[in-house]
This record gives sequence, structure tokens and C-alpha cells, in this order.
Amino acid sequence: MALQPKSESDGIAMTEEEYLRTEPDVEVRREYYDGRAYAMAGSKRNHNILSGNIAGEFRNHLKGSPCSTFSADIKVAFGKSYFYPDVIVDCTETEGDSYFANSPVIIVEVLSKSTKRMDTTTKLIHYINLPTLKEYVLVEQETVCIQVLRKSKHWQPEYFYLGDVVTFESIGLTLSVEEIYDRVDNQDMREWLSQNRVYEKNVFRRRVFRGTARTIC
Repeated sequence: MALQPKSESDGIAMTEEEYLRTEPDVEVRREYYDGRAYAMAGSKRNHNILSGNIAGEFRNHLKGSPCSTFSADIKVAFGKSYFYPDVIVDCTETEGDSYFANSPVIIVEVLSKSTKRMDTTTKLIHYINLPTLKEYVLVEQETVCIQVLRKSKHWQPEYFYLGDVVTFESIGLTLSVEEIYDRVDNQDMREWLSQNRVYEKNVFRRRVFRGTARTIC
């Protein structure tokens, strides 16, 4: 999720009707499940970079198509539960003043310590039962790891790491893990960038040496 619930105790009991009536006017967005509305708190820099990278790549790829990409402010409904995914791709026409993605084909959640349990249990169960959903993507921010669950694979998880490429089959887009984590600052990325700089320096030195040798010969 783009925003993080403060704690389970912050949930306010209310009816579904009360939630839907008041949600458009509140200053802080709330998710609703099990008869309680949960206020959401702000997210970290890495979280915003990851969701922005993914949403940006999706939007660029889907230009001219009937599919739209939404970030954080559009709800997904399942029964009497309402969630704000970090990134959604919806391929149906929706009214401009709607607060909902009615037919999502991809949902992306960026994980954090406070949201991981929710995103991998409660939300997972809700999302994979959406009739139009084809892919559910879970992206770690503290490490580099992407988990993709696909309807075509019976929702069995596949894992992707630095050096891998991820294909989002429902929209025909392939991205490298490095593209998704571009400008993210965590230990995995720092080590990866450091190793690449050493490799590039060594390659440059070999090229200079070979060039000099040819000149001398």
C-alpha cells in the first residue's frame, strides 16, 4: 500500500455506508475492512520512488491503449472491504469522477515492515479473488526482491532479483529489476551499484591497455 496504517487499534468502527459517505471528504485516506476504517500514515522515500517508477513505466507503455494506470488514490472494492493499492492497471472505461478501479488487471503493493503482513495475507486473499485480476505484484523496499503471483500460474509466487527481468504478462511489458529499483537507496542497491562501478572500471582499464598495446605494436 502507498500509505501505512498506524496500528490495528487506530481502526474506527463504522458501517460500510458511513465509510463510503465520509471517505471523499476526509483529509487522511482510510482503508476499510472488518467493519473498521483505518487511517493511513505517510510513506518513506524509497516507497514513493518504487511506486512512481512502476506507475511511470506502466503509463508510458500503455499510452494509446484502453488501459489506465492509477497510483494510491483509487480504491479497489471486494465485498465490504475497500483498499488503496500503490499501483493499479484498469482496462475498462471508468467515469472521470469515480473513486474506484472497477476491473483491475494488475495490482502492485510496495511492502514495508508495518504493511507486509497485511499485504501478504488479508489483501492477498481479497485481491486474488477479484474476477478481473491477472497479476498481483509485491515489491520489497528494504531489500531488492519482487514477488509476482499470476492467475495463469494458479497464484503461485515467482521471485525476481537484481539481474533478472520481470514480464507483466497482462499488459505485455518487460522491465529489468534494476529499472524498477532505479534511484532506490537500500543495502542491496548500494552493493549492486558498487560492484558495477568496479566492473566498469576494470573493463575500461582492459580496453585502454589493449588499445595501447595495439598502438605500440
